[in-house]
Amino acid sequence: MIRTATQDDLDAIITLHTEARATYYSGHLAEEEYAGAAEVSRSRDGWAGAVDREDATVLVAEKDGALVGIAAHSARDDGMYLTQLHVSPAHWREGVGSALHLACVADWQRRGVTWARLEVFEHNKRAQAFYSARGWVADPETPRHGDHLVLRLAVREAPGRG
Repeated sequence: MIRTATQDDLDAIITLHTEARATYYSGHLAEEEYAGAAEVSRSRDGWAGAVDREDATVLVAEKDGALVGIAAHSARDDGMYLTQLHVSPAHWREGVGSALHLACVADWQRRGVTWARLEVFEHNKRAQAFYSARGWVADPETPRHGDHLVLRLAVREAPGRG
């Protein structure tokens, strides 16, 4: 089940976010940079703010009452940014990420969004393959931002819209 996140979800969101980030940052960054106390606190503040922001949407995926996936997007400039999409590693390849992605795209279609962007860590090949399979391509204007690839998705109009 996909639903909008609330402040009551923060502990589970932070646990999942930290666990998921470890799968692609481990071996590339010092653990303190993605799982240290200061980073977890910073992350918690960011998620708490996103849950309450008018211009942001945070979604959670639940299975059997447990939070197994999270996604966040927000409006920036003249488009939408998928700022986060993480699935608990114990639930990879179960369709959780696809369901969250579809929910985000459906929301963008309802809002009349024509494109979306995201950044993905250059060593996170699993995520790159996931996004590529869903139509994301290298952003022609800004293909990189530091150690992240910038991807862009042309959001197609929802059937029956317009």
